[in-house]
Amino acid sequence: MEKRTCLIETIAEPELRRAAELIRAGELVAFPTETVYGLGANALDPAAIEKIYLAKGRPSTSPLIVHVDSIEMARGLVREWPERAERLSHVFWPGPLTLVLPKSPHVPDRLTAGLDTVGVRMPNNRIALALIKEASLPVAAPSANRFGEISPTTAQHVRDALGDRVAMVLDGGRTTVGIESTVLSLAGGNAILLRPGMVTKEQIEEIIGPVQVTGDVADRAHPSPGMHRRHYSPKTPLMLVKRGELPSTGRGFQLQMPADPREYAAVLYEKLHQADAEGWDWIAVEQPPDEPAWAAIRDRLERAAAR
Repeated sequence: MEKRTCLIETIAEPELRRAAELIRAGELVAFPTETVYGLGANALDPAAIEKIYLAKGRPSTSPLIVHVDSIEMARGLVREWPERAERLSHVFWPGPLTLVLPKSPHVPDRLTAGLDTVGVRMPNNRIALALIKEASLPVAAPSANRFGEISPTTAQHVRDALGDRVAMVLDGGRTTVGIESTVLSLAGGNAILLRPGMVTKEQIEEIIGPVQVTGDVADRAHPSPGMHRRHYSPKTPLMLVKRGELPSTGRGFQLQMPADPREYAAVLYEKLHQADAEGWDWIAVEQPPDEPAWAAIRDRLERAAAR
């Protein structure tokens, strides 16, 4: 596979410098990545990390992913950088793949939900990478929304969800991938897929061989974000339906979605935000195909529809 290149996003230098100053000062800055908008803070500052949890209403069992601007910065956050991490990072970074590895002692326990591992990734977005470089430190950044709700793919989604809980929002337009990164643990002997994303299990296996898949974790710290049974949910009840089958009661809306999985993922959250704002009794989405390319989309929809 060819190494991926960054997309061409830009933002005014004074705005970028101000955002970096806020990050260094322990404040929260929302910024675009290729997946969704992130709620960023200094990943090495426990007080700043705590602000993320408070702003989102995020449970303490859910760790944060750290965003870096280089493989060297990622290596500085972990005790081990196995050959599999080297191979995957050279193929998929910058891009929507998070690697979970044993953390270095200086990485705060609050960031990792008390676990001895940390998730790191290099986003494929010039604004995100420029912010990290300007701040000169790794940036912790879960999705910039209230916990459990639809992730934001535009700056307006962030403003609507968080309001004055965030010091600054960098507006980079609509995100391109549209759903959260794949999360892969390399912390033990086996490679374990913790959260599916648009970098698929099959693509990873082409690089490093067999990958196991984990299930949900209920009553302890989660090794990855996105492992709660109910997540990514609109306020309006969401239903997964078979073709031609819709609820017979209430006033509802059926999402019409693209046939290509990457195009589907790119617009999924935006369409859910739009439908959720229109006051329907229910939102219906046709069940996506049971195929590897659709695994991440199925995961997001099933969690969004859980009650």
